[in-house]
Amino acid sequence: MPPTNPARRQALTDAAIELLASSGAHGLTHRAVEKAAGLPPGTASNYFRSREALLVAAAERIVELHHADTDRAVERPATLVDLLTESLLTAATTLRDRYLAIFELQLEAARRPVLASALASLQDTAVLVTAGHHDQLGLTIPREKIPALIALYGGTLFTLVSAPPGSVSRDVVQNVVQVIVFGCAEDVQAGKGQSMAKLFGRDGE
Repeated sequence: MPPTNPARRQALTDAAIELLASSGAHGLTHRAVEKAAGLPPGTASNYFRSREALLVAAAERIVELHHADTDRAVERPATLVDLLTESLLTAATTLRDRYLAIFELQLEAARRPVLASALASLQDTAVLVTAGHHDQLGLTIPREKIPALIALYGGTLFTLVSAPPGSVSRDVVQNVVQVIVFGCAEDVQAGKGQSMAKLFGRDGE
């Protein structure tokens, strides 16, 4: 039976997240995680019997942290634009390493069915959690549109997280979020092109 020390398990998964961000999926080994967490050799394999189990645990920890952040955010009254803007801005700046790690895991999942299955299950959970947050905020977004909203959020998150550090500003993020929420109507698009060009390093073209 695996050990049941929650604090030690959390230390290992947090170290795994840091390694995924700094070294990529190929740099994630039991020994590297133990070293990063400051724990003795053999500790990680006691908790996670395989590398795949370690990858899944890291993904679960990232989603847990993300939902906890969102839970706190919805305690403060906000519009959907405000909520998504703050979430994406924080993810692409303060918490950039966390989301670099989840993208490493998503790429690794293309070659690992077990990890892909775990991420799919987490996605289903994300739909339910997001619906609950919308109810809490009194938003009227139809349930069937939530998966599309999550997909747009994820694509935007990848673009922002992979942009050069320091290039992401609140105005840039809010402009993109307005398009996610309201669509690409002319009144939404007006004045947004320059910000997007700057984000992608194409201003002046």
